[in-house]
Amino acid sequence: MMINQESPSGSKQGRSPSAVPFRACAALLAFGIALIVLSVTPASADGIPTVTITDYKVNPTVLMPDSLGTITITVKNTATSASVSQKTGQLTTGDYATVMTTDINVNIENVHLEGNGIGVLTKDFSHVGEIGPGQSIPLTFSVRAPDQSGMYYPEVWIDTSGGTSTKYPVPVNVNTAIGIQRQAVIVMQSSLTGSANPGDEIPVALNITNEGQTLAEETTLKFVTTNVSVAPESADLYNLGTINPGEQKSLDVVLLSDKTTNPGLVRIPVVIEYTGVDGVCQNESAGIDVMMKGKAELGFVSVDTNPTRLSDKTPFDLTVRIENTGTGDAKQVSAKVDLPVDGTKEAFIGKIKPGNDAPAIFLLEGMKGGNYPYNLTISYTDDMGIHTLTRQMNMRVSPSDTTGSIIFGLIVLCLIGFLAYRYWYVPRMNGDGKFPWDKKN
Repeated sequence: MMINQESPSGSKQGRSPSAVPFRACAALLAFGIALIVLSVTPASADGIPTVTITDYKVNPTVLMPDSLGTITITVKNTATSASVSQKTGQLTTGDYATVMTTDINVNIENVHLEGNGIGVLTKDFSHVGEIGPGQSIPLTFSVRAPDQSGMYYPEVWIDTSGGTSTKYPVPVNVNTAIGIQRQAVIVMQSSLTGSANPGDEIPVALNITNEGQTLAEETTLKFVTTNVSVAPESADLYNLGTINPGEQKSLDVVLLSDKTTNPGLVRIPVVIEYTGVDGVCQNESAGIDVMMKGKAELGFVSVDTNPTRLSDKTPFDLTVRIENTGTGDAKQVSAKVDLPVDGTKEAFIGKIKPGNDAPAIFLLEGMKGGNYPYNLTISYTDDMGIHTLTRQMNMRVSPSDTTGSIIFGLIVLCLIGFLAYRYWYVPRMNGDGKFPWDKKN
């Protein structure tokens, strides 16, 4: 039996059949891991969180030297430039299967106002906090103007966490004409052409004048009638059109008042809106002041006597009840009668409020029977002035019943006649005092 054996130097060394598949699998695994690593891009920031100042306002617009004012700024989060992108699943160069962008908040650490000639009275705003995407926050600084006039430019410094600092100059005008916009100034004056009594119509004449240096277009006048007891009779909105500088327009309106309106000063708010030459809508607040005067209206409720049926020469009381049906107090109320009789013919009542009544009492002596016409006069004052009210009245006094007295008088006369006949006439005629028929017997 022959055995073939290659020498180490003259023949190729043999490979194991299982070695090739193992190495192939390892290579494929390494290639897959590399693809996974390349396809997932770690989080990257597209921008740095930051803020911007979108608006500022100086109040008043022009400061006087050494006067106080405020500077209000509006700080906003620039959400579009402060975000984080998460990219996954790279398909080709610069192309990913999923891109997710998330806005992040901005943390404001400190807000400082550098005066640059303007005195800053407010301390820094420290640790303001976070502002969400697209959100804004107003901050107000109290300032003092310098002694010298001119334009000043204080700077707002804003520091954020992990972001950049922001500087923003704010122009401040101190008693100069630079940058002052000439604009329209609408002034309204009102005058009443009649009395102002609760429940009555109140005619009012309005004069609207443009005292500015530019025209006012699309001018409207609107009455604000919410919770007001006085309102226009018809429309509450009036269109005045264009008012040129120095021009005046007149408007007559009629106001209606509630009868329950309390006397005193009543203000009807008015809003004037117009469009300036710059196209910006402006509005000004005005008002109509109406002094409501209470008007008293007195009348008679009843007229009574005590006793109810008057008789000849019998003392009696006369009571007149007076009612106020007006809208104001009747003050210093007094009443008097002109009856031809002795007694108290004038009564003082005082004040009668609206909806109330009060008695006027007269204590009078008796009168002879008959009819007595008389005048009842009431004097009073209210917010409108002094008033006098007179009403014609009539009083009847029943005459005394003399029937019994007449009968009694007749009886007495008959008795006296009989006695005179018996004891004076008969004795005188007969001598013996006997009646003629006694003699015959």
